[in-house]
Amino acid sequence: MQFSQYSGPLIWAVAAATTFGVITRPFRLPEAFWAVAGALLLCVTGLLAVPDAMAAVARGYDVYLFLGGMMLVSELARKTGLFDHVAAVAVRQAGGSARRLFLLVYGFGTLVTVFMSNDATAVVLTPAVLAAARAAKVKHPLPYLYSCAFIANAASFVLPISNPANLVIFGAHMPSLMGWLARFTLPSLVAIVATFAALYWTQRDALRERIATDVPVPPLSLEARLTAAGIVVMGLVLLTASLLGADLGWPTCLAGVATLVLVCACRPGLCLPALREISWGVLPLVAGLFVLVAGLEQTGLIGKLAHVVQALSQQSPTAGVWVTGGTVALVSNVVNNLPAGLFASSALAASHASTQVTDAVLIGIDLGPNLSVTGSLATLLWLTALRREGHHIGALQFLRIGALVMPLALVPALATLLL
Repeated sequence: MQFSQYSGPLIWAVAAATTFGVITRPFRLPEAFWAVAGALLLCVTGLLAVPDAMAAVARGYDVYLFLGGMMLVSELARKTGLFDHVAAVAVRQAGGSARRLFLLVYGFGTLVTVFMSNDATAVVLTPAVLAAARAAKVKHPLPYLYSCAFIANAASFVLPISNPANLVIFGAHMPSLMGWLARFTLPSLVAIVATFAALYWTQRDALRERIATDVPVPPLSLEARLTAAGIVVMGLVLLTASLLGADLGWPTCLAGVATLVLVCACRPGLCLPALREISWGVLPLVAGLFVLVAGLEQTGLIGKLAHVVQALSQQSPTAGVWVTGGTVALVSNVVNNLPAGLFASSALAASHASTQVTDAVLIGIDLGPNLSVTGSLATLLWLTALRREGHHIGALQFLRIGALVMPLALVPALATLLL
């Protein structure tokens, strides 16, 4: 396909319109509609060749498999009553204190994010937190719901498996687990603590209420126990795959399918309802974003980014950390951090960036999305989970919180790289 002088601006226009559609959801159409529409528009207008678009879709196969497995176990946990049980236990542990329940949710969300990924926090934890809020007769559920969204990104670089974007950034050059911990343990701790402090401050008034204490704990059925075992096994599989440097998609998907088979062997009537109610629209959303990235790559963006990163790495390491980390953090909110990670990975490889600059890019990609609802796939999954339960949080409503929480965590996290 011949690339004319007008192709670049047109591709950028399509990408901007698509991003606007994903953020604002005109006519109440889902995010996936606008992502797919933008991808199709690139192909129909000839701005992107169909084979190139198909190749871009294929690049995300590991992400699709990963999300599919996560959504399977999440839906099973909801259907079997596992979420209701966990929620009731959490409420009892809170002892009537909204602050304590908030701390429990944040702490549990940190563990889920670290050992199962930020997408798991959005998909698996959010419905459980909603169930806990209902059980506790909470008047202001937003602090607990925000906790799920913000910790999903804040704790997403403790381990390589904590965020699929980590795998995209490093690719075949993934550090060893001990090397990763040496580079990212301190920034991760800083990000987790700073995010908690900032989020607690913004929600302090809502957390003054008293919540119910006498909450009945529903018994765990055999199906719920099998689902819980499946989630634990999935976490172990993910950790093992990370240690071996293997892809995460197939292990996650196989663990999810195995859990579905075991649970439905005990309760066959659960299979079709569980499959039918999964938010499958997330998969075409991701595919559309990959196609948009392929279109933007044709505008020469990668080469320009590589030149800038190389110059910063060589001339001023300190400036390189602040400029690259801050820039990718903001860009992640424009195009989503998964496509931004693809751009950054190509630019880092082409520029032979320093370790400090590479680490700053990863922190920006993982932590920056706490600014807006479009920053990460985890936040979009979180929004989907909320809508299924009748809760709607607008882009501006989230931005008001994110504009405070994200910078207060990003700045000190990046600063640790200069120590």
